[in-house]
Amino acid sequence: MTRRALVTGASGAIGAAIARHLATTGSEVVLHAHRNRAAADQLAEDIRADGGQARVLVFDITDAEAARQALEPLVAEQPVQILVHNAGVHDDAPLAGMTAAQWHRPIDVGLHGFYHVIQPLLLPMITTRWGRVIAISSVAGQLGHRGQANYAAAKAGLHGAIRSLAQEVASRGITANAVAPGIIESPMSEDAFDADQIRTMVPMRRAGRPEEVADLVRYLASDGAGYLSGQVIGVNGALA
Repeated sequence: MTRRALVTGASGAIGAAIARHLATTGSEVVLHAHRNRAAADQLAEDIRADGGQARVLVFDITDAEAARQALEPLVAEQPVQILVHNAGVHDDAPLAGMTAAQWHRPIDVGLHGFYHVIQPLLLPMITTRWGRVIAISSVAGQLGHRGQANYAAAKAGLHGAIRSLAQEVASRGITANAVAPGIIESPMSEDAFDADQIRTMVPMRRAGRPEEVADLVRYLASDGAGYLSGQVIGVNGALA
């Protein structure tokens, strides 16, 4: 049976690269989107044009009931065996001036959103006795970053959740890992860093490419990564 993969936040640069890479393995890729449905639809069309299998699923990841209503019919058809939780947002400000809304937004999407998605998927995945759970984190969750206490807290929380989940499901043929990118080429990073800043900050003197993150995710989602679990793996040009 063809394995089914769900990629949250699939319309962004890293999410799209991950979805394309997973489609090359023969998996059916379910592309989650919320506000950017058009980009997800175009990505699904591109994947299908290249011979892959893809569909789009639209829901608000911060809404537990909306996530459940979207995901339960999906797993009733066939369990999701590969989850890549890529959805995440920035809302940067120094902590002393950060509003409550700014504090909550990255945590609601990145950390609470992880729970809202994995919880309906997990028992069906366990019944198949094979699964891969991959959370896309950030170097900010390992090192912190000025103005990103909220974002760093969300990503560091994912690390604890992944390590705990890895222990819970290890005997069921399921692995759980986090990938922590550094500065990766994307509209978000281009707004935050110029080329001179990147050359100064990153020992490799360049931003990473979304495909370099996706290559690692594709490996973690493979049969060959069956003994690799509970890890946080950086893709950061020796930044950390």
